Amino acid sequence: MHHIAIIGAGITGVTSAYALRKLGYEVTLIDRQRYCAMETSFANGGQLSASNAEVWNNASTLIKGLRWMLKRDAPLLVNPKPGWHKYSWMAEFVRNTTNYRENTIKTTRLAIEARQHLYKMAEDEGIDFDLEQRGILHVYHDRKSFEAGRRVNGLLREGGLERHEVSPSEARSIEPALQNECYGGFFTPSDATGDIHKFTRGLAAACERKGVRLRMDAEVRSITPVGQGHQLLLRQMGSEEEHRLDVDAIVVCAGAASRHFAAMLGDRVNIYPVKGYSITVNLADDASVNATPWVSLLDEEAKIVTSRLGRDRFRVAGTAEFNGFNKDIRSDRIQPLVDWVRRSFPNIDTASVVPWAGLRPMMPDMMPRVRAGKRPGVFYNTGHGHLGWTLSAATAQMLADMLQQHLNPPAAFKINPAVIA
Repeated sequence: MHHIAIIGAGITGVTSAYALRKLGYEVTLIDRQRYCAMETSFANGGQLSASNAEVWNNASTLIKGLRWMLKRDAPLLVNPKPGWHKYSWMAEFVRNTTNYRENTIKTTRLAIEARQHLYKMAEDEGIDFDLEQRGILHVYHDRKSFEAGRRVNGLLREGGLERHEVSPSEARSIEPALQNECYGGFFTPSDATGDIHKFTRGLAAACERKGVRLRMDAEVRSITPVGQGHQLLLRQMGSEEEHRLDVDAIVVCAGAASRHFAAMLGDRVNIYPVKGYSITVNLADDASVNATPWVSLLDEEAKIVTSRLGRDRFRVAGTAEFNGFNKDIRSDRIQPLVDWVRRSFPNIDTASVVPWAGLRPMMPDMMPRVRAGKRPGVFYNTGHGHLGWTLSAATAQMLADMLQQHLNPPAAFKINPAVIA
């Protein structure tokens, strides 16, 4: 039985551990935090959204980005401080505009494929994660943006997504809590929402029941090739205690830190940490509960998404900030989210709001990396950007398929090749 170490216990690492353990591998899951899903998988926007599969590499995004750079409360903020990684990453991002159409269609197919795997994991393991299968309503406030959305919708439909135009009155019938006028929208009935943290912790518990070993509070100090495998030197956080772990293979699922581990292993995985913010509004009274939408929303103008997490929580997320590994929760980035709630749903009491920020692991082409490294026994499942929650269950199966081909255990699983054709 091959022993595999997975670095990173967020949504990607835990789904990978689950998929590999089901195939019979011995799996050790490693993370520097005390618990699983404590970083980028803690409080994201909550959307399982094939309808948000459009990659950002297009001229419209570049133009908006330049305009927004001068506004502190804009959806996009770039720290102008010089930095080779940041600006070289941006140059590579621009070069990938030629792959915009192809990558958007590929991502849509992968997102659709991912649903069945995630739902099956939850069903098989009895995981309650506040799943709401009510669809996602994408709202536009002017004709120009709506026409641009119509062009994007054509690509999503080409990728196999059922998504249709709705009028303002149809939008309000889909979500009666909507009060502000809009020009029109698009509705994706097959999309869903859920609490990524609850799902990941629930799946991690299932992994432990199945024999996956969790090494938490552990920092990976070094990775050394030894024979046909690798030796990891782990140090317990808060102490000088170190342990050696011998494994046959390594899977890097470390989010924004994956670039660091790839460099240790002789590979280039050009991830940049793009910070996103969210607030969780605690719905403390009946008026707030009744005023809060159940259908997930995406406001095109504000670039804000919403999710209803059970009866008593409302998640609102957005913004993209290029500021390195800075994890500070800035009040001037949180306030626009609170203001949007108050403006869009004035009957929601925002007295109890919990802010959060996380680092999205973005590749310049906006595509996840599921591949082998240069060294034998090194693999990657990382770089999912803003779609880690949406794509992870499918990329975990792709990883499992790839490892079977390289390590050749007796079982076999094949993901639908049409996903990445």
